[in-house]
Amino acid sequence: MRYYGTIGGDLADLDKAVKKLKKSHPGSTFHFVYEAGPCGYGIYRYLTKAGHECMVVAPSMIPKRSGNRIKTDRRDSIMLASLHRAGELSPVYVPRSEDEAMRDLVRARQDAVKAGRVAKQQLKGFLLRHGIKFSGLGDWKQKYMNWLAGLKMPNATQQIVLQEYINSVKDCVIRITRFTSQIQEVLPSWELASVVKALQAMRGVSLHVAVTTVAELGDLKRFESPRKLMSYLGLVPSEHSSGGTRRTGSITKAGNGHVRMALVEAAQTYRLPARISKEILPRQEGLPKAVCDIAWKAQIRLCGRFRKMTARGKKHQTVICAIARELCAFMWAIAREVKPLTT
Repeated sequence: MRYYGTIGGDLADLDKAVKKLKKSHPGSTFHFVYEAGPCGYGIYRYLTKAGHECMVVAPSMIPKRSGNRIKTDRRDSIMLASLHRAGELSPVYVPRSEDEAMRDLVRARQDAVKAGRVAKQQLKGFLLRHGIKFSGLGDWKQKYMNWLAGLKMPNATQQIVLQEYINSVKDCVIRITRFTSQIQEVLPSWELASVVKALQAMRGVSLHVAVTTVAELGDLKRFESPRKLMSYLGLVPSEHSSGGTRRTGSITKAGNGHVRMALVEAAQTYRLPARISKEILPRQEGLPKAVCDIAWKAQIRLCGRFRKMTARGKKHQTVICAIARELCAFMWAIAREVKPLTT
């Protein structure tokens, strides 16, 4: 391995380095590899567009010696080059620019939901400190908001604080509504819109769950089997076995956490008996019969499994993870029945 030096932080410096390598090694084929990070896939798209082979690897999947306590950029670059030449690196999935744009929109909505949750907690914490409690039912509904508007604090400064907390909650609700409307507006023109629509035939898979799954994972058919999809999402149990003893633990939580969280939320709905509700029926209109059959088969299977595991005394979180794991397998089966829109 030969170390050439460092490269600047923009694409112009990278282009200058590539031209220098081409000039010093005429006729050679160049292979590039770098660790995935917060800067996105700009380097990958730039190099592949120029005709070079490029690989993006996850830092957590890079083989490392346990006794190595020294980490520098120079050592990391040499190590990556050695592992790449030996074929020991596995590339991460790089989404298309259109898929990444939809993913950014979905994640922006998730950020707004988190901000709304924090704003509500701050408001409730303020009320709790002053011993103010709502006597009715249904927090954050219109009756609760009217009650908040009628509150009068003993101090003028505290009244201002209360109103600012209320305004923060309202602003977050407006942001969430705005992002949701934007998703609904751009979804029909997306190439994978047909897959999103088909996934909504399943129980618990709302528009948000379906679009999150497809935007984060891309075309589900790229996974060879449901087991590989389960493993990619970190929904399979961890294992520490030796000899004839097999020990399994909690799920690995590897891979995409956004989809895993969405599937866990969707799995909660299978605690109820299987049926085609009035919410699911409109979502199944116009879908192929094969898709609706898979969705009904999933309901029968998962609702029964939820009931049986609960009856055996399994912990609720264990049951939810098991349902979410099988739910993604049925989603994979539905995606195989749908053809994406042609672009």
